[in-house]
Amino acid sequence: MATVEKMPMLAEGYEKLSTELKRLRAERPLIVDAIEEARAHGDLSENAEYHAAKERQGQIEASISDIEDKLSRAQIIDPTDLSGDKIVFGATVTLLDEDEKPIKYQIVGQTEADANAGRISYNSPLGRALIGRKVDDEVEVTVPSGDRYYLVAKIEFI
Repeated sequence: MATVEKMPMLAEGYEKLSTELKRLRAERPLIVDAIEEARAHGDLSENAEYHAAKERQGQIEASISDIEDKLSRAQIIDPTDLSGDKIVFGATVTLLDEDEKPIKYQIVGQTEADANAGRISYNSPLGRALIGRKVDDEVEVTVPSGDRYYLVAKIEFI
């Protein structure tokens, strides 16, 4: 029997996916109407509106399927329930870069990641390098621009 891999995410990420799923489901009937209207214009072989509507329908169905899969495998983690001295999913980490400049990241799920907002995926190179580390650990990460070195300055569960 195949095991289903759980997908860790924060409650905020779960809500965001749920909202997107509702929006896409609401768009379904509008696409069907657009297809019917385009079909009424006659010859389907040269009907750009029809082809565009069918393509959009395929995109929506694929997105709905993908989001439903993610939600069904979701393992919601509340960082405030966590504690300890190691970096785990949901932890907020303050790193010092090579110039002693502090950088703050929260370790989140793939669908929630936004590096510009200080949220990195646990699957990213930096996320994988940080998991299991403690305060004062040095971390080396290979990124496309080269090797980066960080010092774990603080671990919070907020």
